[in-house]
Amino acid sequence: MKAIPIPKDEIGKIADVEKSKGLKFLRTASPVTWCPGCPNYSIMEGARRAVLNLMKQGWKREDFIMVAGIGCHGKIYDYININGFNALHGRALPTAFGVKLGNPNLKVMVFAGDGDNYSEGMEHFIHMGRFNPNMTLIVHDNQGFSLTTGQATPITQMGYNKSKAEPYGEVHYPMNPLKLALMTNIGFIARCNARDFTHTAEIIEKAMKYNGFAFVEIIQDCIIFNTAVNGRDENMYKVESKKRTFDEALKLASEYDYNSKDGKIPIGIIYQDDSKIAFDEKFPPLKKLKEQKIGWRDFKRS
Repeated sequence: MKAIPIPKDEIGKIADVEKSKGLKFLRTASPVTWCPGCPNYSIMEGARRAVLNLMKQGWKREDFIMVAGIGCHGKIYDYININGFNALHGRALPTAFGVKLGNPNLKVMVFAGDGDNYSEGMEHFIHMGRFNPNMTLIVHDNQGFSLTTGQATPITQMGYNKSKAEPYGEVHYPMNPLKLALMTNIGFIARCNARDFTHTAEIIEKAMKYNGFAFVEIIQDCIIFNTAVNGRDENMYKVESKKRTFDEALKLASEYDYNSKDGKIPIGIIYQDDSKIAFDEKFPPLKKLKEQKIGWRDFKRS
């Protein structure tokens, strides 16, 4: 866990996060080591602004905690000044679930990559809709394992990256994570464009207000590996913010098949089901902790 103490004179700057001094809030002193021009910078800015907006509405910095996986995305752990935990590869979700069980009052943000979440972490992802813990998963999706020099992930397009590991390139058709999320009963599903950090901030904020498990996929380019899928911005369009049936959401999720740059890529909230009961509302001990606004560490048996 880590968080740098906030100087008292910084607190008042939250009132207007668009001021130049306010935009520095929640940054750390750690040097950013992403490649210059990497869309991870924009994803970080979107996440940071979402937290700032929620703080303007009454949440405190100590209410937030992040859990990051392993990959280029995982460096975000060092750059946003809130408490956090850097988990093992593919294990960000169960680690975050443990945090939520320990204190259901925390606003838990989970950062993962498409390799991290859909390869090693797939067995955890497919159960999130069933358990429905009240936390937000943000997946940095560039369709490749970029930190380890560009191997294919389960959503990499066919024909990519002939190598010693895959001498014929990627021969398997990519999966569609949004359709999988729908089929596994996840109640909040959204997609963003990494370059549009204002829209990303809006979507992440709405995801974190959702009472249950929220999944936000952020489409991003990698400027080094799998550049064949880059430049999809012209195919992206924002969907109307409205309630959709399962079938309507499935139709939207099917528009982009991850195997080519053809077809439209809808961004925004694809599906939201507000009728689902969150995990921490199913168990009386967790409900009691929420009512008392404490975690197990401060719990006293009566």
